[in-house]
Amino acid sequence: MIRKYLFLASAPLALASCGGIASTAPVSAGQAAPISAQERQQGNDAHPAILAEFGGEYNGPQAAYATRVGQNIAVQSGLSSSPGAFDVTMLNSPVNNAFAIPGGYVYVTRQLMALMNSEAELAAVMGHEVAHVAARHSQKRQSAAQRNSILGVLGQVLVGAVGGDSQIASILSEGIGTGSQLLTLGYSRSQETQSDDLAIEYLVDAGYDPKALASMLYSLALQNQLDQQISGNARSVPEWASTHPDPASRVQRASTRAAAAGSVGGTLNRDGYLAAIDGMLYGDDPAQGVIEGNTFLHPAFRLAFDIPRGFTMQNGTRAVSISGPNAKAQFSTASYNGNLESYVQNVLTSLAGQGQALPQTSIRRTTVNGVATAYAQVRANSGNSQVDVNVYAYAPSSNNAYHFVTITPAGQGLGAMSSMVQSFRTLTSAQAAAVKPRYVRVVTVRSGDTVSSLSQRMAFDDYKLQRFLVLNALDQNATLRVGDKVKIVAY
Repeated sequence: MIRKYLFLASAPLALASCGGIASTAPVSAGQAAPISAQERQQGNDAHPAILAEFGGEYNGPQAAYATRVGQNIAVQSGLSSSPGAFDVTMLNSPVNNAFAIPGGYVYVTRQLMALMNSEAELAAVMGHEVAHVAARHSQKRQSAAQRNSILGVLGQVLVGAVGGDSQIASILSEGIGTGSQLLTLGYSRSQETQSDDLAIEYLVDAGYDPKALASMLYSLALQNQLDQQISGNARSVPEWASTHPDPASRVQRASTRAAAAGSVGGTLNRDGYLAAIDGMLYGDDPAQGVIEGNTFLHPAFRLAFDIPRGFTMQNGTRAVSISGPNAKAQFSTASYNGNLESYVQNVLTSLAGQGQALPQTSIRRTTVNGVATAYAQVRANSGNSQVDVNVYAYAPSSNNAYHFVTITPAGQGLGAMSSMVQSFRTLTSAQAAAVKPRYVRVVTVRSGDTVSSLSQRMAFDDYKLQRFLVLNALDQNATLRVGDKVKIVAY
């Protein structure tokens, strides 16, 4: 079952060792070694690529709120006593995720914030991520990062270039355009539990209810279960997320640790939190394209395509990445001068990289669903083997063109992706207008409202009740009181 979200998938950059700090050294709240100049520079260098991969910044009052909470919890670590030392970014991503990287950079997606139900839960998540940095867990990932040549591959992939045969090999093993896969690596179970413990200490020191970490992990576990029930969704997540410790297994431990912390009267601030996220975008941002089942739709560009069953896709800022058995692909766009043959040739040239050339090949013309199409295939070396590289380009108008790049083992041609390149199509005005953004709406329970009646207001065609319950961390038998605040998702 493809899972749609990440689960506290703490994602540090696996960067070079910083300042000689032992990665196994014990650390307590407030006792972390300060951010070094080298760590700061590494964070500065990585930040733009992370924004590009995760939909950019989500601006507005919710982002300002996240920054305030994040900075307040981050100073509890000891990395810095100044809130301004931490750059907290709310990402415009429909994936449940949060992570931190060396240098004081902390990230949380709007989708994960939508799942939370209090300010304390937001602080718990951010505290968990900061704890990984405070404990210098990413240093243990240094050698793996170097083997994968993470930063070098990412710089090429994000602009749609491969940069030579060695880069083609990297794409086959890592996936095209998935900077989240290339930039980040998972933590061990012991590192996750250490970060849970530190997050609880941070919560106590900041005056929050330490039970918030357990309640947030519980919501993530419920979301995990719901994702496994919802079939037909091909949204992919980075492979390292699949090895991340199940949040369900951490709930009881976090609850026990919170009870041992002995904090009484810690702040939750549920009402303030719900007021802050009211009106926040939920799910895919139509301006960046949306994933519905196995279909990608971009209402602004008025285009759509379908991926094969068993394949997954991830929508990045600059490209859609597709992955399946023995096959990788990327859907993107480039500058177009009205000549589709030269467009294909330019894509092929970019794949070869500067100073290199792919074998010459003929470029053929056809139409796909009434759209002018040009395509070409070349054979390229990939380490000790060969691969087939296909470029399919489409020109729905004289001003814009789009293309797939597919990579498969030599001799397979397009393989299962033949149906995908044939599925490219344009959307009518009515079809494009039907792709609407969804928003989090906080509503007040009125007399006669029930879990069942409120769930019917969820802007989905399926699993309305289950989505409502998970979004609000409610049991199906929950009794709502008049005046309670709950979240729904509406157009």
